[in-house]
Amino acid sequence: MMPVPSIGLNDGHLLPALGLGTYGMNGSEGAGQIATAIESGYRLIDTALNYGNEGAVGEAIRRVDVPRDELVVTTKLPGRHHGYDETLASFRESLGNLGLERVDLYLIHWPLPRVDKYVDAFRAFVALQEEGLVSSIGVSNFTEAHLQRLADETGVVPAVNQVELHPYFPQAALRAVHERMGIVTESWSPLAKQSELLTEGVVTDIAAAHGRTPTQIVLRWHVELGAVPVPKSADAGRQRENLDVFDFELTTAEVEAISGLERGRLWDGDPETHEEF
Repeated sequence: MMPVPSIGLNDGHLLPALGLGTYGMNGSEGAGQIATAIESGYRLIDTALNYGNEGAVGEAIRRVDVPRDELVVTTKLPGRHHGYDETLASFRESLGNLGLERVDLYLIHWPLPRVDKYVDAFRAFVALQEEGLVSSIGVSNFTEAHLQRLADETGVVPAVNQVELHPYFPQAALRAVHERMGIVTESWSPLAKQSELLTEGVVTDIAAAHGRTPTQIVLRWHVELGAVPVPKSADAGRQRENLDVFDFELTTAEVEAISGLERGRLWDGDPETHEEF
């Protein structure tokens, strides 16, 4: 298996080109599942305060014999903690849960435009980065307008925007915005969980042509788009399968055929209206 390459961020740091989603991996069992993934080669670990498993992520990191500097640990600010001082307090809570001295990537989980405090939260992110407590700062589920407002009002462009992205919802327009602004796209639910994506004929045919699994084809599609998929799996075998996508390529025609499955969001996740606290 080839090692995972890295993508450069607009702040000079590097982001592994594929990561591990950890939602639902809790307690000692979850820590073991995450530790297994790290031992298999994952270096980007994605959690959030609202997942309730930052402690499991920290425990996993302490269990493995991998230098801390090789890991990129991501966590996210919940909606109930938007605001400048609230963000600083929430970060301290996350850092304590993780048992770490710093976070490598800190994201605003949802913009919550009705609440209208995400700019204040991002100003606190900038302060945390200046203090060296966070290496890179970004957002999740932000639109072009939200991103531009952050850049205009804080003078800092987020390094990452993590969004729903899969062949049913390729997000071509938003990815173009990210490219223009110098933002790396991360994909949550990259395999369109609980859908028929992996049995679509176009995916299974391309998988057969490459001698790969449908899962690997879809994850490679993300890589070809320049997006960073963060698939979740607690199973050691599937973790390795998901990671093994860097020794083959898809043709332009294959990428376009998979993108042709587009039909829209699969869940109620419109950033203009969706709220999570």
